[in-house]
Amino acid sequence: MKKIKKPSPVPLFGTAALWIFYTLFLPLYKPSHFLYLTAGAVICYILLTKLFPGRVEEIKEPEKPFTTGNEEIDKLLSEGRTAASEMERIAANVKNQQIKEKINRLSDLTERIFQDLTEDPGDLSQVRRFANYFLPTTLKLLNAYDRMSSEEFSGTNTSSILSSVENVLDKTIEAYTKQLDALFANEALDIETDIEVLETMMKREGLGGKDFKL
Repeated sequence: MKKIKKPSPVPLFGTAALWIFYTLFLPLYKPSHFLYLTAGAVICYILLTKLFPGRVEEIKEPEKPFTTGNEEIDKLLSEGRTAASEMERIAANVKNQQIKEKINRLSDLTERIFQDLTEDPGDLSQVRRFANYFLPTTLKLLNAYDRMSSEEFSGTNTSSILSSVENVLDKTIEAYTKQLDALFANEALDIETDIEVLETMMKREGLGGKDFKL
């Protein structure tokens, strides 16, 4: 939180009131009159500033955009956030509760897929392929569904297209789930490798099995 001091408007208004009062009721045709008025205004402003110092407010500083230090990863993460937000927007417009839940599920899976990239940059090629091929097609279908479902006129072609998109959602969710599972599989393999290395080190140092004591 950043603290800033906001001055009170009272000193300015008070000084202005003094000028108005002086010009209306007191002479103002000699140089000395202007000197008196200026001195009085300065004294008035200083006194009112002491009496009404203003207030200190805390303002929340804007959060710095998250960066991984890798421009390509940052670009993909931005695309992922935008895509997930677009899915949420479309879901909010859908009246069919089941379809709404499926689109929200896709949005959640999309966020998790790109979140994996921040935790395991080694998955860059897989996430890049997902972002370049699967994601644009999904968004194209969902936007078409959003546009056609909101139109007042519903002809045979429109109904057929809406039905086709609805039917493919389950397969899309399955594909996204497999994509996320594949990313986790890479991490699981890395963990298994680390465990094997650790066990080998412990055995070499005589700390394996019963010899290993905390």
